[in-house]
Amino acid sequence: MSDWQNILRGLNNEQREAVKTVEGPLLVLAGAGTGKTRVITFRIAWMLKEGILPDNILALTFTNKAAREMKERIAELVSEDQAKKLTVGTFHSFCIRVLRQEIKRLNYLPSFTIADTSDQEGIIKQAMAMTGYSAVEDISAGRIAAYIGKQKNQLIDYRSARKQSDNDLEARMAYVYEHYQTLLETQNMLDFDDMLLLTYELFNRFPEVLEKYRERYKYILVDEYQDTNYAQFSVVKFLCGSRNNLCVVGDDDQSIYGWRGADVGNILKFPEIFPGTVQVKLEQNYRSTNNILKAANAVIAANAERFEKNLWSAHGDGDPIWVVPARSNEDEAAFIADYLLQERSAMGLEFKDFAILYRSNHLSRLFELALRKAGVPYRLVGGQEFFQRKEIKDAAAYLKLLVNPLEDQSLLRILSVPPRGLGDKAVNRLKELKSAAFLPFSTLLKEEAFHRSLPPKSASEALALANCMDRYRAELATPGGLAEKVRNYLTDVGYYNGLQKVYKNIEDSRKRQENVEEFLNAIAEFEHKAEKPPTLMDYLESYSLLEENDRTEEPNDGNAVTLSTVHASKGLEYPFVFLAAMERNIFPHERSIEEGSMDEELRLFYVALTRAKLRLIITFCRMRALHGRINNQTPSRFLSLLPEEIAKGKTPDDLLRYASSDEMEKFFAMFNPGD
Repeated sequence: MSDWQNILRGLNNEQREAVKTVEGPLLVLAGAGTGKTRVITFRIAWMLKEGILPDNILALTFTNKAAREMKERIAELVSEDQAKKLTVGTFHSFCIRVLRQEIKRLNYLPSFTIADTSDQEGIIKQAMAMTGYSAVEDISAGRIAAYIGKQKNQLIDYRSARKQSDNDLEARMAYVYEHYQTLLETQNMLDFDDMLLLTYELFNRFPEVLEKYRERYKYILVDEYQDTNYAQFSVVKFLCGSRNNLCVVGDDDQSIYGWRGADVGNILKFPEIFPGTVQVKLEQNYRSTNNILKAANAVIAANAERFEKNLWSAHGDGDPIWVVPARSNEDEAAFIADYLLQERSAMGLEFKDFAILYRSNHLSRLFELALRKAGVPYRLVGGQEFFQRKEIKDAAAYLKLLVNPLEDQSLLRILSVPPRGLGDKAVNRLKELKSAAFLPFSTLLKEEAFHRSLPPKSASEALALANCMDRYRAELATPGGLAEKVRNYLTDVGYYNGLQKVYKNIEDSRKRQENVEEFLNAIAEFEHKAEKPPTLMDYLESYSLLEENDRTEEPNDGNAVTLSTVHASKGLEYPFVFLAAMERNIFPHERSIEEGSMDEELRLFYVALTRAKLRLIITFCRMRALHGRINNQTPSRFLSLLPEEIAKGKTPDDLLRYASSDEMEKFFAMFNPGD
């Protein structure tokens, strides 16, 4: 028997079937903890062993982390040279690759930059001012951003949006959408949703472009397919053509992103959309004990629209799930901190083996306080990202102007950072000149007409800024020495040392300079890992696609308790999980109760349960401070779905001081299934 056949022996029967089914449409229903990543990587390796060229394989993921792990694991199974030739990445990174090559057909320049959320907000506010809607109470920039994102995810451009408006409010938002898109185009900018929309537009309008990519990518694999939206589905459907060599891997029971456009119908209707689909169910869980899985199976069975699956494990039944009532939210947090320390010692675990999960970010505060008081290190997932800090976004704006001098948003961001005597009056003059000359702000900085409106010193500063950008634009256009060139640029343009002028507090300015140093370190690391000397555009593209899991603040040794929303915990696992604040109007969320959209909330509860490997403790309390008031709470209706023989109402004897004692033995009597 060959070494490769020996490797396949390490897979269970269903995993082997998924790996060896190469031709035609394949739906792999991968329950939580069933070895999904292993199946994906082995399947790609199997295809390569069968003689399929790596250039012909496209694997699409939803996170950079998943893409990196996939590449690393494939490289361990096949030659590194083959692994490098594969196209493995997120939907957005794939779309950028296509657009850099083809976007000229849509009247953009290949040097386009990506608008982040703050850029979007600024451009939307400009568009609102242009339409005269800025003072309308029922239209906010945030609401319009959500509207535009929803339209683009449905492949609806601004022209179609205006035609499809059902009421006056939608018509006004569509009008702002039109001006917003025009502002993006004139600045050679794309937002995140444009990446998919414009890729679809290329494939739809230019058959020769579509055929080019169909011929290259003859085998397509999509991970986390339950999270795809209509635009992602449509791009994939285009690429498949008549071959339909499409493998999708996912779990409809873990579809929890409907609020950002994901359509669980894409996976539920897959066999209908792609006739001849082979279905493979992965149900053997390699993560959790059976008591945890029995609870998860019972919970998710309450949803009718799903593929039936029954997770099981060879790890034995394990401990029961404890459901612990506490008197108040302070007692709940104190209980978790104390019990965590107790069990860490008793079970021989490390801090990193524990996670505290909750429905919404605002619930983290008391857990942070309790852990600090107990001297427990923790990492907060979903806190302020390093790359979202103001000084980092300012540094990035300086760099974006070198790649795309048409981008006005970045220039407005850095014009007075550090102060140059170019305040509101100068900005207004730039806008006046732009409306007359149709030139980008970075060009107008050098114009005599602009200088005449400024004091001599300010005019000199404006010219110096423009000249410095021109000089480094030429220098950074060539690859090699990227980090050093960027360091020199940020120094010469006055940004690095100017932080002392922006932040008067010495400690504050020093900390922000250290953060900029870390930003430069990130560029150096990117440069070091690149297969060939990268350009500034290469780095900015990577920067634009950074995600939360690409950098998370944590103690130096990485040994810390994780505090996270359930959404942010998807894909992760921990030996010991606390699921906190399981109360009505918190989990399920009150908005979901009002809207009657409970299926996704139940899937979210299922995701929370299946993060635990060995122990799961669920807490709720009788009194909680919410919205500035002390409220009497009732348990979440979801708790009544837990099998009574698995879930026990219990608190350790030495921690009874935190519990609501009158509820301990009568726990299940508290539930009203009709609630």
